[in-house]
Amino acid sequence: MRTSCRWSVLNTLSSILSCYTIFILFSALQACFARDNITIESGLADGQTLVSAGNRFQLGFFGPSRGSNVKRYVGIWYASNSQIVVWVANRDNPILDRTGVLSIANDQLKLSNEKGKIYWSTQRGAKRSKLVAKLNDTGNFILLDERLRVNLWESFTEPTDTFLFGMKMDAKFLLTSWSSEEDPSSGNFIFKQDQGVEQLVVMEKSTVHWKSSRPDAGKIIKSDELPTTIVNFLNFSQSNNPRVYQDKRMVMTFTGKLQYWDFDADMNSWSSIWSEPNNNCSVFNFCGSFGTCNTNSGLPCKCLPGFQPKFMDKWKAGEFSDGCSRNHTSSCGNYFLSLKRMKVENSDSSYEAKDETDCRGECLKNCQCQAYSFVGQRDYTTSCLIWSEDLKDLQEDEHDGYDLNIRVALSDIEASTRNCETCGTNSVPYPLSTGPKCGDPMYFSFHCNNDTGKLSFMAPNGQYSVVAVNPDARTFVIQMKAEEANNCAALHASASRILQFNQSSPFNVTSSCSGELGNLTSDSTLEGTVEVEISWKPPLEPMCSSSADCKDWPHSTCNEDKNGQRRCLCNSTYHWDGSVLNCTREAGQLGESSDKSKPLALILGISLPIGTAFLCAAVSIYVWREKVVKRREKQRQAVLHMYDTEKGVKELIDLTPFEEKDHGTGIDVPFFDFESILAATNNFSEENKLGKGGFGPVYMGKFPGGEEVAVKRLSSVSGQGLEEFKNEVVLIAKLQHRNLVRLLGYCIRGEEKILLYEYMPNKSLDSLLFGESSSQQLDWATRFNIILGIARGLLYLHQDSRLRIIHRDLKTSNILLDAEMNPKISDFGLARMIQGKQTEANTLRVIGTYGYMAPEYALDGLFSVKSDVFSFGIVVLEIISGKRNMRFYQVKDDAPSLVGYGWRLWQEGKALDFMDERAGSNCNESEFMRCVHVGLLCVQEDPSERPTMGDIVLMLSGTQSSKLPIPKQPAYVIRRPLSATASSYSNAETNTEIISSIEEGR
Repeated sequence: MRTSCRWSVLNTLSSILSCYTIFILFSALQACFARDNITIESGLADGQTLVSAGNRFQLGFFGPSRGSNVKRYVGIWYASNSQIVVWVANRDNPILDRTGVLSIANDQLKLSNEKGKIYWSTQRGAKRSKLVAKLNDTGNFILLDERLRVNLWESFTEPTDTFLFGMKMDAKFLLTSWSSEEDPSSGNFIFKQDQGVEQLVVMEKSTVHWKSSRPDAGKIIKSDELPTTIVNFLNFSQSNNPRVYQDKRMVMTFTGKLQYWDFDADMNSWSSIWSEPNNNCSVFNFCGSFGTCNTNSGLPCKCLPGFQPKFMDKWKAGEFSDGCSRNHTSSCGNYFLSLKRMKVENSDSSYEAKDETDCRGECLKNCQCQAYSFVGQRDYTTSCLIWSEDLKDLQEDEHDGYDLNIRVALSDIEASTRNCETCGTNSVPYPLSTGPKCGDPMYFSFHCNNDTGKLSFMAPNGQYSVVAVNPDARTFVIQMKAEEANNCAALHASASRILQFNQSSPFNVTSSCSGELGNLTSDSTLEGTVEVEISWKPPLEPMCSSSADCKDWPHSTCNEDKNGQRRCLCNSTYHWDGSVLNCTREAGQLGESSDKSKPLALILGISLPIGTAFLCAAVSIYVWREKVVKRREKQRQAVLHMYDTEKGVKELIDLTPFEEKDHGTGIDVPFFDFESILAATNNFSEENKLGKGGFGPVYMGKFPGGEEVAVKRLSSVSGQGLEEFKNEVVLIAKLQHRNLVRLLGYCIRGEEKILLYEYMPNKSLDSLLFGESSSQQLDWATRFNIILGIARGLLYLHQDSRLRIIHRDLKTSNILLDAEMNPKISDFGLARMIQGKQTEANTLRVIGTYGYMAPEYALDGLFSVKSDVFSFGIVVLEIISGKRNMRFYQVKDDAPSLVGYGWRLWQEGKALDFMDERAGSNCNESEFMRCVHVGLLCVQEDPSERPTMGDIVLMLSGTQSSKLPIPKQPAYVIRRPLSATASSYSNAETNTEIISSIEEGR
């Protein structure tokens, strides 16, 4: 027995080594036949590729996967991942067909179509004898004179959106983003080096979007903003080990981010390890002039003390770019606001200074000086930095920031009995107090750290950082550790207890986790903290010791109150208003005697009732007329407005009347007149007929402009389908995804109800999968991409769309294929919308196709997202086996169904026998086994055991790190058809309606 086992192991190892040897030989042969250059004699046509010598890069033609219009570009991408395009030749001038050729002619490299039109070319040079265009392993595409060994042109000097190691970063270098994820045309963002300074810049059109720091009087570029690795990457001449940077790239993305990517060979994936701007404060001048940004606060921007927003309404709405202006126009005083650790745009000038007093004197010499900073001694020099223009790109709490002194009016920052001295960028308004000589003693709960410029709130149980103060709303915001707060709901309910506020405290928690001082941005909030908004009560009259203390409080005198405390009490005709912090005049004390007001009162007493009566009559008539007009308008707009919500869509579908007069009401797709459809389909001729669906025939239509459409006709003779028609018109109009068929329009004329779809030249999947003549098109790569596309389409329906949809009739005849063989899920006649987070529902009217219905739906009328998963599993098994589920018994009498046959082979370890022989010799066994595994997981009898579509997409793409679960025995609910009256595109399935006899109370 041991001997036989040993021989079995040796035979297995021998088989593995043989397969590995064949794979190596095949790869070597492929590398031998691949070419890396273009010569005068041999160009590169669409469909062909160049492969660099080390198989790192490929050059060829590509086009966006979305959209029906053909756009072809010549580009360079990684051989290991064709989705990562690093260079595009004709990015702004795509070829609109597949006849493009890249060739060498007339001493230049050019891209043209079959008609000779040139879409892109290099500059024409002197006459050359032997030109070659070669793709290098660095990703550089070079046109060279082979005889003279001279490079005439290279792609590294004309990059698109990607910087590769070996490119030269100089004043002429530009990276321009794509317009979108699928559109390589020039976008809005440009990455370049600022001329004359060592500074990198991202421009959004003509506006600076991001800047790196530059050396400024001894300051160094911060390592967190531009790491040394990236500096060396951009300056390859400084790198001692070029191989370190070969698998790295920098990309100017269409979203405005500059990203540095690194390839992890162990994980076989790319990861972004650096990105700028990485938050709001990284965006250049996000808060505008004299506005300061704080990444540790949910409210990112505030004006410096002594400044106010230029446009308050825009500021409150979260638009900060206009910045702040001074409270007092003159800025030529001798007083400065001292701020610690501030980031700011580079200074306008610098001087050598002995000390800070000398530097301050330089600023005071010039009224244009807005701020100064004494840098101190670095590299045996001392520098004084001067800012003469408005201060931009201010940011707080920078670990390597400047100690900045900003010129302000004394009244804006000095301490008084009314206000305390500013603390860093925070004003401390009355009655809040940071000491015994300012504010109100009852509110002495704040502390200013003069070394850091940080304001803190001192609660009985601890000290908390203050990130914002709003004197108009009488609120301030503090930060608490997340573990202290536990969660937002608990914090709001018990924050006063946590902070130990008692009833006599002037402070009260008003909101938690999102202070309401403006437009908060959660991505800016310091990680691990929550923000709590606290309000303060209006204060009593200010305390005093003499009348001199009341000079800031007009119409008041220092006297004892009823409690014996000396306060600035208001004069006899005034009363204290704590909300405005002033003595206000009593009602009726307007300086006129009551005798003088008697005639006026008499006139008003007579005229007001008469005027009021006339006014009421006029208003009543106007309101009545408005109600009539609005009622009519409301009736006309009712259906349109209710379509804006998920509930409204359901109500619109449930409406009984749906007739010709209803067109254009609540529907997002165009209405076509019946005559134009007759002309497009040649009167629904048999020559134009594409097939017959479950609810009517489908025709090809061609409109005068040349646009081809698929026309689905629901006529009176079909006997069914009105509800299905309404379903498609209302639901599919709101669904937009690359793997869902697009509805172009509809028509209603009497009994005729018609849908117009985008035309799919490759028709339905079943016609290719089960048709003998067309099966050659479905090689393994195409089948696997179709499976992935269907999975992504279902994931969109179940999870990512604005409406949660269960398809209920997924099958191969309802999968259409476009010109690129991309799958499109169609036929939403049986689809049902489920609301909110609901994932299942039930019905007494079970409609579906034998062979694809989940058992719980066919038997109990219960449908859910897991019902679609079951149907998806059947479709996967049909695609990889090339056999119909419903006709399988005719092929394999010993198996009850295709599912049963697949399960038996899986149990016996012979799953590879399930493969369709027509899939081709290039079938990826790993992908095939993954598809079999996923298909069997999907058709398990218990719906809860089936994976979700989100899990399925991860399983199929190979990104799920954990081991796939073992499938349990599938549900054998498939039986032979009850009749041969098939009604599908390929006449292979039967759409059957089962009226359930289960009672309503189930």
